Amino acid sequence: MILSCQEINKSFGTNVILKDVSFHIEEREKAALVGANGTGKSTLLKIISGEMSCDSGLTVTSSDKTLGYLAQHQDMDGTASIYDALLEIKQPVIDMENRLRQMEQEMNRVTGEDLSRLMDSYHRLSSRFELENGYAYKSEINGVLKGLGFEEEEFSKEIRTLSGGQKTRVALGRLLLMKPDILLLDEPTNHLDIDSIQWLESFLIHYPGAVLIVSHDRYFLDRIVTKVFELEQSMLTAYTGNYTDYARKRASVREAKIRAWMNQQQEIRHQKEVIEKLRSFNREKSIRRAESREKMLEKMEVLEKPQEYNDEMRLKLEPAIQSGNDVLTVEDLSKSWPGQRLFSHLSFSVKRGERVAVIGANGTGKTTILKILNGLTPPDGGSIRLGSNVQIGYYDQEHNVLDMDKTIFDEISDAFPSLTGTRIRNVLAAFLFTGDDVFQPIHTLSGGERGRVSLAKLMLSNANFLILDEPTNHLDITSKEILEQALNQYTGTVLYVSHDRYFINQTATRILELVNESLVNYIGNYDYYLEKKEELTARYTNASPENTAAAAPTETKLSWQQQKEKQAKRRKNENQLKKLEDEISGLEQRSSEIDELLSQPDIATDAARCTELAKEQSDIQNRLEELFEQWEVLAEETQAD
Repeated sequence: MILSCQEINKSFGTNVILKDVSFHIEEREKAALVGANGTGKSTLLKIISGEMSCDSGLTVTSSDKTLGYLAQHQDMDGTASIYDALLEIKQPVIDMENRLRQMEQEMNRVTGEDLSRLMDSYHRLSSRFELENGYAYKSEINGVLKGLGFEEEEFSKEIRTLSGGQKTRVALGRLLLMKPDILLLDEPTNHLDIDSIQWLESFLIHYPGAVLIVSHDRYFLDRIVTKVFELEQSMLTAYTGNYTDYARKRASVREAKIRAWMNQQQEIRHQKEVIEKLRSFNREKSIRRAESREKMLEKMEVLEKPQEYNDEMRLKLEPAIQSGNDVLTVEDLSKSWPGQRLFSHLSFSVKRGERVAVIGANGTGKTTILKILNGLTPPDGGSIRLGSNVQIGYYDQEHNVLDMDKTIFDEISDAFPSLTGTRIRNVLAAFLFTGDDVFQPIHTLSGGERGRVSLAKLMLSNANFLILDEPTNHLDITSKEILEQALNQYTGTVLYVSHDRYFINQTATRILELVNESLVNYIGNYDYYLEKKEELTARYTNASPENTAAAAPTETKLSWQQQKEKQAKRRKNENQLKKLEDEISGLEQRSSEIDELLSQPDIATDAARCTELAKEQSDIQNRLEELFEQWEVLAEETQAD
């Protein structure tokens, strides 16, 4: 065990944040700390790192073990360059290198025993220098900076000129070079593009120390962690496995807690009714029995009511009218900034019902494309055509669609003047703004709160074509899942930019990757993109810019209609497979139950009952054989698609 937290308690005023929080992390273990916004994740990391004290409890780190902490926000400043800020971490290695050079010069001036002693010291220092990766420390710094998305021409930028996101990346780079025994990372993937997140994943997977991560990036957590700690209602619960394992187990645990609480509440009501009835008889014996039941109720350990779902955002997206089949057609789109060409000759189309994700590295022009489509930025060339009855709803990651000087209530009221005050309050309550919350000025809200206001406006717009720029930024995991469900149930069309690979995998029916000033088209979700990326990137980017638009339709050698039919068939097969698997699982469970029943003495001696169960068992086995055959055939067809 390398880190242990024992009964940590923390409150701010009357607000209890952490209550008897206990857990431990083993050496080299990778763990996640998850929970809704405001549940105390960052507070717990600050307590472990020593930046904040707890009210009671204890954190214990193994002796001689170092701890490094990355906060969400950095106060870095100064005239040092990005490269020098990371080079500073290697100062002990640089000092060793300088000492080795001095010793080499001294060797030319000494002889005899002095030379022998100097040679011994030199060899010891050389070994230590090599262990500290001294011969490659400059390459290591370059690798970390490039991995975190910095170009070489940016290495000389002064820290004081950087954005908040860039400063966070510099701080993360410094921390990774320090190589502490325990890494505490608070939202490390914020401000990273997909390529940088994948680099960080690989780095952490092979990191020799322990890691505790706070993150809303579920794909990232799936790849790295083997344990998940959930903070909910001030309490911590530990789950083994990655994020997907945790989500499945959490749902099962929550259902069990709800059932147990409801059963207990029913039992309490029943006992109270019985007690009341016994007392109504007004007989000494009945009253004694009533008192006995009351004592039993008093001794009962009453379960705490599980967290209600009504404290989660409620989002339903539905278009007012249906658009035509051709929603968007873009031809030969080009855009450059002074000294930088983003893209040229981009051509693509979006059909009704598609959910298209636009991905690519930071700075390639993804957000610019969305702004051009919304008329916020003029293109240098090309044409954009919207189909018939297309009504756009736009979600801006910077929330420029919100008036920072207005209150939440006025923002909705002014945008939708036909809504009554009651209706506005009901809508805002669905997005967790209740009471006087609705009169908060927009500029006082957090990023997540502004995101919820933008989503409320999006829901009320009844648009049939949603254009979303990083819609999951600042949303906690629960809110992301609610947005995913809303988009998957939405009958309109969606075009969005996102770095959230889990979100893309759950919602996208097609992916457009902006790479080398061109778009690469993938007919599928993020898993399909990973499978085909190398092959299709080579095919697209080897084509000249002039031919990119023509190359796109030939990527699958199928017409759009054929592609849609293929997608529909695959979805149908997958649904049928799921139904078969559910039926197989149910029958296998029943078969196990029958085996247990037949082993019970009272049934084993009941010939009629044994015959009945044996017949049911035989029928189950015959049905399972049929289902397994159907499953194999369907699985083959699905794989072939």
